[in-house]
Amino acid sequence: MPLDKYRAKRDFTVSPEPAGAEVRRAPRPRKRVFCVQKHLASRLHYDLRLEHDGVLLSWAVPKGPSLDPADKRLAVHVEDHPVEYGEFEGIIPDGYGAGVVMVWDRGTWEPEVDDVDAALAKGDLKLRLDGYKLKGSWALVRTRGWGGGRGAPRAPAEDDGRSWLLIKHRDEWSGALDITEFAPMSVKSGGDFVDILTAELPAFWLSHREGRGPAGLAASLAQIVEKVEKYEGRSIAVPAPAAPGRPVRKAKLARAPRRKPGTG
Repeated sequence: MPLDKYRAKRDFTVSPEPAGAEVRRAPRPRKRVFCVQKHLASRLHYDLRLEHDGVLLSWAVPKGPSLDPADKRLAVHVEDHPVEYGEFEGIIPDGYGAGVVMVWDRGTWEPEVDDVDAALAKGDLKLRLDGYKLKGSWALVRTRGWGGGRGAPRAPAEDDGRSWLLIKHRDEWSGALDITEFAPMSVKSGGDFVDILTAELPAFWLSHREGRGPAGLAASLAQIVEKVEKYEGRSIAVPAPAAPGRPVRKAKLARAPRRKPGTG
């Protein structure tokens, strides 16, 4: 089944990620949706997701997309995700991918090939994006043995065909601008990781308090908070778990100066 790998990696009694409805391979729309999710987990990375045949084909891009055609960004092909995942923004409290997810870009995409499945099998998918931040012509190219050069991205240690490159084609939307630094915020909420985290804190505590002890919740959340604080350069006051029947107080946020682009 298309989403078996996705579901096997997640505990949906803990994670608010969508499990996904049964995949129905309806006639393909003229334009399919895409999104890029900025995911602060064990490390920061960006997840490119393309709707195709009822699922989101997914690649993890460690350094994020680049508008410079000279940049060949490593993109690791991962498990398909449900289409509903394209709207997910919030906390993954524990387990696989624990951290904070932001909808960094979204829009529609069109293949620049006649047969997407054949292009994927060949390892050379040309596509056109029409998002808020990413536009124009791009290529996803599967490669083996990529890496080894100084400063070059490296393929997974056990390369089983998951290693691809995300490359911007030269067009009116290409250039030297670092889009990840220029436009770091969510296109869904307009916030950064601190804003997303603090908006979700009360719901996090209330929804998971019964299934897991307060000590487990505190340890899990503390690690996520630490990652966010370090990345954004802003401090967060974490609320204590409330007693049963008592409301959880919203986190108080103390703002620190933002990092300058290219620092931290």
